[in-house]
Amino acid sequence: MSVSRARARERSIGVTPPPFQRFLDAHRHDVWRFLVAAVGRDAADDCFQETFLSALRAYPRLRAESNLRAWVLTIAHRKALDHHRARARRAVAVGAVPDVPEPEAAPRDDGDVWARVATLPPKQRAALLLRYAGDLSHAEVAVALGCSEEAARRSAFEGLRTLRLEMTP
Repeated sequence: MSVSRARARERSIGVTPPPFQRFLDAHRHDVWRFLVAAVGRDAADDCFQETFLSALRAYPRLRAESNLRAWVLTIAHRKALDHHRARARRAVAVGAVPDVPEPEAAPRDDGDVWARVATLPPKQRAALLLRYAGDLSHAEVAVALGCSEEAARRSAFEGLRTLRLEMTP
């Protein structure tokens, strides 16, 4: 039987996604790693719960041929963006403001790549996180970011180039 006939047969039979618990067990480690890299360990718990609650609500409407890993990492990416937006809106408590500004500190050279990734522009940061922390292909990154595969490749390339320039002595 040809591949196209087999796929048509599967669609007509109505292949359904696995039970949600099996889906969660299969993808929780990938989502957790991605969220820790995207929002930090402190906020990863909340984003993780929000990701899988959203996934649970949408799971019954999911198409059978969907790429479940890319789908849940897309949800996680959006929850990470929501977290960053919410954090940017919150007031930051500061101590007493000095009368004279302090001199600028020398840039830290601690070799922490992920801290440097966090300083990249949002599209480049997301492309690198999805590609390397989420281990998605460029095509899957493009779907998660809602852009073309070429744009996803370019964002990842630009982010890596910026990191190399910053880290090269």
